[in-house]
Amino acid sequence: MNPLIAPLVALSLMAGETSARAASEIRITNAGSQPSIKGAAENFTGTVRVDGLFKGDAPARIGGGTVTFEPGARTAWHTHPLGQTLIVTSGVGYVQQEGRPRQEIRPGDIVWISPQTRHWHGATAADGMTHIAIAEAEDGKAVTWAEKVSDAQYQGQ
Repeated sequence: MNPLIAPLVALSLMAGETSARAASEIRITNAGSQPSIKGAAENFTGTVRVDGLFKGDAPARIGGGTVTFEPGARTAWHTHPLGQTLIVTSGVGYVQQEGRPRQEIRPGDIVWISPQTRHWHGATAADGMTHIAIAEAEDGKAVTWAEKVSDAQYQGQ
C-alpha cells in the first residue's frame, strides 16, 4: 500500500469506529413512545398515571418517570435505598417524612429525599400535581413500599 494512503485509511477506519461507538452511546426515547401506566392500587390512593419511565443500562442504576396525581391522589408510605429526587412540574402537592409535618410543593420545587427515609408524596385535595421522580436502584430495587397513607395522615392530622 502507498505509504501516504495507509495513514488516511487508518484514520478513516478509526473515524468510522468512533462514529459507530458514539452512535451507540446516545439513545432517544421519543415522547409518547411508551404507554402510560396506571399507578398500582396497592401503592397509591386515587388516580395516578406514570409516564416516560427510563432506566439506565448497567453499570448505571438510575431510573425515573413522570408521575401525575389527580386531586387527592398520593403514594403509600415508602423508602428508597439510595434516595429520590422529585422535580415538581405542575400543580400543587405535598410531601411528608414520617414524624414530621407535611410540606407543600409547587412547580419548580426540587425535593431530595435521603436514603431509607420513610415518606409519601401526592397532590393536594384541590389540585392535581405532576412531578418527575428519579431514583437509583440497589441490587435491582429502587423502592420499598409500605402501608397506605391514611386519610387523617393525608389531611395533616
